[in-house]
Amino acid sequence: MPLIAHWPGVTAPASRRQELVQNLDFAETFLEIAGAAIPADMQGRSLVPLLRGQSPGDWRSAIYYHYHEYPAVHMVARHYGLRTARYKLIHFYQFDEWEFYDLEQDPDELTNQYASAKHAATVERLKQDLVQVRSHYGDKSDISQMPPEWQQKYR
Repeated sequence: MPLIAHWPGVTAPASRRQELVQNLDFAETFLEIAGAAIPADMQGRSLVPLLRGQSPGDWRSAIYYHYHEYPAVHMVARHYGLRTARYKLIHFYQFDEWEFYDLEQDPDELTNQYASAKHAATVERLKQDLVQVRSHYGDKSDISQMPPEWQQKYR
């Protein structure tokens, strides 16, 4: 989803960035702009360097999300996922169902390529990244609904 920002005198007009950002970065961004300390336990990252046109070498290469509001307005099954600039891996843990998309080849996410031999190595790498990022964020929710081999990694 695109993010549009306007910061006169700092952000170059009509500039475009490709880095992956999340709404959890907003608080850190506003705190830095205000000159306030950013608490160490916050999960996001300030967007100020990006808004200034800088390219931090250690910027995230993937974003993690967890959708757990079911049943709710959108009626989307509980799931979590990892998205990189090119790929998206989704785990509907209620049903132990997976989806994988190559966003360069399928930007509208119309064809699930999870079982494709062509993408097997990428899927496996992203699954490992998913375990690491869930650990990084301390997301231990719904452990009982995860596959048994994953449950051991979170206990």
